[in-house]
Amino acid sequence: MEILVCTTPGSFSYEQAEAPVATPGHTLLKIKRIGICGTDLHAYEGTQPFFNYPRILGHELAGEIVETDAPGFAKGEAVTFVPYFNCGKCVACRNGKPNCCTSLKVSGVHIDGGMVEYLSVPSYSLVHGDGLSFDELALVEPLAIGAHGVRRADVRKDEFVLVVGAGPIGLGTMEFARIAGGSVIALDINDQRLAFCRERIDVQHTINGLHENVAERLAEITSGDMPTVVIDATGNLRAINTAFAYLAHGGRYVLVGLQKGEIAFSHPEFHKREATLMSSRNATRADFEHVIHSMKNGLVDPKTYITHRVVFRQVKDEFEGWLDPANGVIKAMVEMD
Repeated sequence: MEILVCTTPGSFSYEQAEAPVATPGHTLLKIKRIGICGTDLHAYEGTQPFFNYPRILGHELAGEIVETDAPGFAKGEAVTFVPYFNCGKCVACRNGKPNCCTSLKVSGVHIDGGMVEYLSVPSYSLVHGDGLSFDELALVEPLAIGAHGVRRADVRKDEFVLVVGAGPIGLGTMEFARIAGGSVIALDINDQRLAFCRERIDVQHTINGLHENVAERLAEITSGDMPTVVIDATGNLRAINTAFAYLAHGGRYVLVGLQKGEIAFSHPEFHKREATLMSSRNATRADFEHVIHSMKNGLVDPKTYITHRVVFRQVKDEFEGWLDPANGVIKAMVEMD
């Protein structure tokens, strides 16, 4: 079968490999769609934490079952899967948090992923397609990341939720904050993406951090209260550190974005707010099911996000262009034969 390997930062290579065979406890998938995410882009840039080369990228995936021993699943079924493979035994797994297992292996990050024709995955990771298209199924995982962050924040009806970063993960976070009843504020430095927020996913309040006084605009929008929830979806150190100042007294700050450095903030300012700081890592099966339910009920239109589409053989040539904000990429989708 043909595979695409990220050999070093900035370099891809198409290669031939033996197709996997079905083994007990695993399901063999024919990959149909691959969504390109920030993790893939950062890996290509050489800025992704917890990463080694060479690596086959790809964890936003939809496929068709070739062979399985998973109860309730059938050959030919369209599925996605939870691409965070956990041990099932550690303290996190025992406490219902397999998304932050102590020995977690994320497809396309810690182990080789889905830029392949056929992929073997643990049968426990399968998620029923429930009638969704391959495009939709490939978008379940990135939307689940946002849904998990919103669940961590415990967003409540009518409270102001500031989402910093209007990339794909930020957009999904905004959608699920809205579904939870929050009043969403989008903060970014890209006017094109902020327009997307207003026009395509019905975000009422947008702020351009380059051209506006963010604190003043937030005070205006919230009648002086400031947002009770702030969620970072940038993974940018400066953005993360700056956003502490935007948090309401008694508020919650959730870090969905990830970067390699150390965050820094004023302890007195954080303390007087009695603020809560949380990380949000990956997602759980419950988040995947919430996303699928939301898609099925028309609360989220995943096809809105797909701005670029290529076949597998085009990925190597097109990939670097997806890093350029001028190209307006929200979500690039790869079609397999």
